[in-house]
Amino acid sequence: MKALPSIGQRISRAALAWSVVWSVAVSLAVGLALQHELDEQFDDQLQASAEVLAVLLEPVQLHKATSEAAALPKMPRHLGAAEVYLVWQVVAAEQVTLRSAEAPQAPLLPSLRSGFTDTADWRVFGTALGEPGHMLYVAQSWTTRSKELAEIILSTTLAALAVVLLAYVWMAARLRRELLPLQVLSDELAAHDPLGEASRLGPAQRQELVPVHAAIEALGLRLRQRLRREQAFSAHAAHALRTPLAGIDAQLSVALREAPASLQPRLQRTREAADRLQRVVLALLALFRTDAPPQRSPVNLEDLAQRLLIPGLTVSVDAPALVQADADLLAAALLNLLDNAQRHGAHRVAISLPQPACVRVHDDGPGMDAARRIELQEALQTQDDARLPGLGLVLADAVARAHGGRLVLAQVDRGFAVELQLQPDAPV
Repeated sequence: MKALPSIGQRISRAALAWSVVWSVAVSLAVGLALQHELDEQFDDQLQASAEVLAVLLEPVQLHKATSEAAALPKMPRHLGAAEVYLVWQVVAAEQVTLRSAEAPQAPLLPSLRSGFTDTADWRVFGTALGEPGHMLYVAQSWTTRSKELAEIILSTTLAALAVVLLAYVWMAARLRRELLPLQVLSDELAAHDPLGEASRLGPAQRQELVPVHAAIEALGLRLRQRLRREQAFSAHAAHALRTPLAGIDAQLSVALREAPASLQPRLQRTREAADRLQRVVLALLALFRTDAPPQRSPVNLEDLAQRLLIPGLTVSVDAPALVQADADLLAAALLNLLDNAQRHGAHRVAISLPQPACVRVHDDGPGMDAARRIELQEALQTQDDARLPGLGLVLADAVARAHGGRLVLAQVDRGFAVELQLQPDAPV
C-alpha cells in the first residue's frame, strides 16, 4: 500500500512555504525601509562631497581669476576618486568651467540653484563657491541609486532565504525527531490486527502515547468480543435452521410420494424453495468460516459439481478438474454461483480451470453490459457489499479472499463468467 505523507512531512512543507513567503515579504519591507535610509545617506554623501570639493576647488578658482588664460587649459577634468558614484561641475554664467570626467558637458541645472534638486537623470546638490556667480554641482544618477538599492535588497533577500533554509532544515529535523513516535505508532497500526488473539501494539515510544496505546488495545478487545458473539450467534442460528430444514425436506419427499397428482406440483415447488433455503444456510455457515484458514486439499470439480445439482440447470466440467482448495468453502461458493445463474435465466453452466488455482464458472444467461460489470468489479475490489446484488457474489468473493485470492468478473462475449482466483500454496 502506498504510504501517505507523514505528519512531519506535511508540517515541514507548510512551514517551508510560509517561511519563503514571509522572507520575501520581510525582504520587501526591509527594502522599502532601506530605500528611505539610502536616500538620506546618498544625499549626505552628495552634500559632504560638495563641501570637500568646494574647499579643494577654491584655490583653483583664485588661480583662474589671476591668470585665466594660462590656468584654464591646465586644469584637470576630474578631481578625487568619486568618479564612479558622483559627478561634479563648476558652472559660471551658465557655462561649465570645470567638471569631472563623467559629468555632462552641459550644466546639470538650467539656472544657478543651491540645495537639492531632482532632474530626470540626476539628483543634484548645489553650493556656491567663494567667487560670485560660480556654483558647484555634485550629482548622482538615478540609475546608480537604483542599482545600489537593488544590490542591497538582493543581498538582504538572499541572506533572509539562507536563514530560512537553515531554519527549515533545523525545524524539519526537530519535527522528525518529535513526531517519530507518532510515525512508529502509525506503522504499528497499519500492521495491527485488532481481531487477532495475540496481536498487540509495541511499547509506547513516549509517555504521552501510553493512553493512546491502551485505548487502541481496549478497542481491539471490544471488537474481538463483539465479533465472537456475532459469529457464535450466526453459526448457532444457521445450525439450528439447518436441522429442521432437513426434516422439512424429508417430509416433503414423503408427501410427494403419497400426495395425489393434483397436489404434487405445489409440493414440488415447496420442496424446491426449502432446498434453496438449505443452500442459503449452507452459504451462511461457509461465510462465517472464511475468517479461519482454509483447509486445503485436492478437490475434483467434477465430483463436486455432481453434489451441487440444481433443478433446471445443466452443469458441465472441463478437464482437468483438480484444484487445491477448501472443499466446503469452494462448494458453498459454487453452489451460490450456480443458484445465481439459474435465477437469472441460465440453462447451462460450464466449470473449468483456465489456469492453475483459477476456477471459472461461465453460464449461458443474458449476462450484463460492460459498464455494470465494471461497477460490480469495483464494488468487489473495495468490498462494498451494499452495491453487490444478493449473497452469491459476496460469498464467492469471501471464499476467494480466504484462499488469498480474489473474485474476477471475466469479460466474455456471451453469458456471464466469474473466476475464483485462488492463491495456491502447494502444488496439486
